Amino acid sequence: MITIKSHKEIELMRQAGRIVAGAHALVGKLIRPGITTLELDRAVEKYIKDADAIPTFKGYGGFPKSICASVNEEVVHGIPGKRKLLEGDIISVDIGATYQGYVGDAAVTHGVGAISDEAQKLIDVTRESFFKGIAYAREGYRLSDISNAVQTYVEENGFSVVRDYVGHGVGKKMHEDPPIPNYGLEGHGPRLRQGMTLAIEPMVNVGTYEVVVLDNDWTVVTTDGKLSSHYEHTILITGNGEPELLTVI
Repeated sequence: MITIKSHKEIELMRQAGRIVAGAHALVGKLIRPGITTLELDRAVEKYIKDADAIPTFKGYGGFPKSICASVNEEVVHGIPGKRKLLEGDIISVDIGATYQGYVGDAAVTHGVGAISDEAQKLIDVTRESFFKGIAYAREGYRLSDISNAVQTYVEENGFSVVRDYVGHGVGKKMHEDPPIPNYGLEGHGPRLRQGMTLAIEPMVNVGTYEVVVLDNDWTVVTTDGKLSSHYEHTILITGNGEPELLTVI
């Protein structure tokens, strides 16, 4: 069931979103060759707790850390550890924070030092596909209008969108209805209504869209070993035509 959030709930989600946005700003300052993904995780966990919030991901379904840190061919759900980032890597950092029972969720892919032209294009196309999608995040459109816009832009630029993992509603739970694919025909699915809160998150691969889960039962990688990028914000469907991004400062 898709929930419509009250004004009070939306304000709590705004606060959760601001905490997530601040955590991402911190990560952007910390990323450099030589830093470990575990160091990023510890910094974010401290930041979230210092803001009187809870790291949403830690313990969620058994996930052991506070962020997802997915490097290069890792699509999503990378587990932070002793791995040091290298010059030329790309890393997707996904962060969730729960504030007074409500969740903010966002992901950004960063380049580490100087990266290849292909990697930069992948990051840029992934980010822009999100904005192409949310151009349709308005009352009266259907959910798949967002999905179709993401897929169309990504494929026009020679990349592929992941099929096995999708965006989602978000609120009291990190994953609520509706599921939001990043592909499909327009004109399908529920109509968008004021008060819906959605996590729109294109996951884009250089090569095939096919993915596989590693033996740790979490980390998802591309089957061809080529790069993947991820970009996500929690958004609010408003009554004034423009969606509100809840996870930006």
